[in-house]
Amino acid sequence: MEWESHPEQDEELSGDFAKVWEMEPDAMKPRETNAGTHAGPQVNWLFVDLNSYFASVEQQVRPELRGRPVAVVPMMADTTCCIAASYEAKAFGVKTGTLVGDAKRMCPGLELVEARHEIYVEYHHRIVEAVESCVPVTAVLSIDEMACQLMGRERPLLAAMELGRRVKARIREQVGETLRSSVGMATNRYLAKVASDMEKPDGLVALPLDLLPEALRHLTLRDLPGIGARTEKRLQAKGIRSMEELLALSCEQAGEVWGSVWGERLWHWLRGEDFDMAETEHLKSLSHQHVLGPELRTPEKAWAVAHKLLHKAAMRLRKERLWASGIGLAVGFSVGRAGSGEGMAPLGNFGTPTKGWKGELRLSECQDNQTLIAALRRLWEQRPQGPGQEHPYFLAVQLTGLVPDRLHSLNLFDTVDDAPSRKRLLEAMDALNNKYGMQTLAPATMLTAYKAAPTRIAFHSIPEMF
Repeated sequence: MEWESHPEQDEELSGDFAKVWEMEPDAMKPRETNAGTHAGPQVNWLFVDLNSYFASVEQQVRPELRGRPVAVVPMMADTTCCIAASYEAKAFGVKTGTLVGDAKRMCPGLELVEARHEIYVEYHHRIVEAVESCVPVTAVLSIDEMACQLMGRERPLLAAMELGRRVKARIREQVGETLRSSVGMATNRYLAKVASDMEKPDGLVALPLDLLPEALRHLTLRDLPGIGARTEKRLQAKGIRSMEELLALSCEQAGEVWGSVWGERLWHWLRGEDFDMAETEHLKSLSHQHVLGPELRTPEKAWAVAHKLLHKAAMRLRKERLWASGIGLAVGFSVGRAGSGEGMAPLGNFGTPTKGWKGELRLSECQDNQTLIAALRRLWEQRPQGPGQEHPYFLAVQLTGLVPDRLHSLNLFDTVDDAPSRKRLLEAMDALNNKYGMQTLAPATMLTAYKAAPTRIAFHSIPEMF
């Protein structure tokens, strides 16, 4: 199992093609076709990406933070990591995933702000309304990203660019002056996302078909959504080290390099082809993690927190109408000052220290608490319990191999009569917890961790249910 995450990448890219339409004015002019009609470059998608979203919201709500380096953190502790950084902080090298202790050393005067996710959700809905006052939002992809499919007169490049300018202006006028966004436009949604990343902050980039090949050659492999550090390493091992080499692959070769249909889809997307992504749009995994406070760093209380993390993940699983075929648990252990706990190298992408452990189990496709809790208990009992593992300080629970309802295979050992009643029971429990709070109906072992592991916002979900 790969525990790779893809945090937002807000680093500003340099490149002569960043505002490619300004370099090629003739490419934007309507031209006479053989049929006698006027045609010009067109795009199908407009992608909106908010820049340094959490930090920008904090600067909007608290004017005294404007123009200052700000890092948003899940809790006030040097052992946790920054979940967002303002551009003033990024100038010092602070970014998403930087350990707080390291960020303080890198950026003297850094303002730490504890995350307030209810405010970020509120601003998210206001941003969606602002965008929809200009163009309908087709898909909300995360708390700070959304895609709009263009139609008719919106598609010519000049019209799309003017629409992009209006969207950016409307966000700042209706939501807040610190809310900057980068807008990308292209013939498919994937390339529109690529375009939105090419110029930050406050960018406006278009990738029409006729300028596409040259623009893509200036990118690196990591500039493509879906290619993280591990995927890049695998590609390099297969001789693919640059965009030039990636673009030279045939469709069949791309499929072989990735070992899945994803490679073939990417090949088509990079050539500007637009097709329905609905069949591929579901979460492949979901996870919750938490750095334990000192009072919770005992096996008994840590287990209660792990139980709560699973409870939250299971509710998300059912809300998205998904089924899990795997479960993972990661545990980090506090080693104290003598063990140089601060600044130790992370294990995987959970932020756990080198002195850590992770395990996984395969499951029959499930979404019920009983099966998931039993699997988590098995993993918990497998964790190291010798000297040096008495004080867990970090936990992460991940559900993997997610399958949507339409592809779910029934378990032959489940009785047909029992499945509907169990499903109705889970739906009733989730409805009560959504309305009155997660502690309304919960396992007793979880209640000692009631105040621990508060709701966080993943970049791919907006947690209205909590």
